[in-house]
Amino acid sequence: MVGLLKALVYGAGGMAVVGLAALVALQERLVYVPVLPGLARAYSITPSRLRLVYEDVWLRASDGVRLHSWFLRHSPTCLGPTILFFQENAGNIAHRLECVRLMMQRLQCNVFMLSYRGYGESEGFPSQSGITKDAQAALDHLVQRKDIDTSRIVIFGRSLGGAVGAVLAKNNPDKVSALILENTFTSILDMAGIMLPFLRWFIGGSSSKGPKLLNCVVRSPWSTLDVVAEVKQPILFLSGLQDELVPPSHMKMLYDKAIENNRNCRFVDFPSGMHMDTWISGGDRYWRTIQLFLDQYAPEVQSCDASCASEIADDVIDELKKPKL
Repeated sequence: MVGLLKALVYGAGGMAVVGLAALVALQERLVYVPVLPGLARAYSITPSRLRLVYEDVWLRASDGVRLHSWFLRHSPTCLGPTILFFQENAGNIAHRLECVRLMMQRLQCNVFMLSYRGYGESEGFPSQSGITKDAQAALDHLVQRKDIDTSRIVIFGRSLGGAVGAVLAKNNPDKVSALILENTFTSILDMAGIMLPFLRWFIGGSSSKGPKLLNCVVRSPWSTLDVVAEVKQPILFLSGLQDELVPPSHMKMLYDKAIENNRNCRFVDFPSGMHMDTWISGGDRYWRTIQLFLDQYAPEVQSCDASCASEIADDVIDELKKPKL
């Protein structure tokens, strides 16, 4: 009997060791999913399919990795703000084109879409340190362009993209006007315990009360909760309350942390919003929320033609004067 118990203990221990080794070795494949199951890595469509005017832009990250991106211009006669768009962890930028098409239409903006390393046509393999370099290369490119208003660069990040965007905003307070986060997690460390519940006793972010014994083996912690506390630019938090992947409480925690040191924060939730469809289910209120935020924190400096000028009525001005959420 004793021998059987020992065998069970050793067997369980062995399985735990094997499981931990697999987690350590394969963690990037769990965090980064450049190719969706059943689909090719190549772009399924390009912006031209949606009749969007665009430019292929090739960049070099600081470590030499070659990156692909799209610059989509709203119109040649209206500079507007430029949204630096950071996508979620799965798929590629082509899968976000319908959202971006509507974004350009509703917000009268240009959009720059970066393919992280290892995604789409970009070279290399994804990692936190690498993608941080990729984001910096994209911003450095934008601030050097002569055909946009570089004083109106706004970062938009959804899910993983929010973590990427928060780091970039923190590191570039003089280059980024504002930050928009949608359905973003507090950290990958916290998400590990949600996706794999047995890990919550060993891995956790700054909000976790566990022993965090295995935090040291996580190569892409993306500790957004710690980062937003240092972001000086205005931040808009867009939270889908039906998010089935990232608990909505994560977004509230991010907001609560950010507003401790940054009073220019807004938190807006959408009762029917899920992880990937808040921009759809939120309807007009979703886009109106972003437009109000841009009007206040990335305002138009030079007028453009009447076809693209923003119409800000008296009720909008009154709404902007209301106390912050």
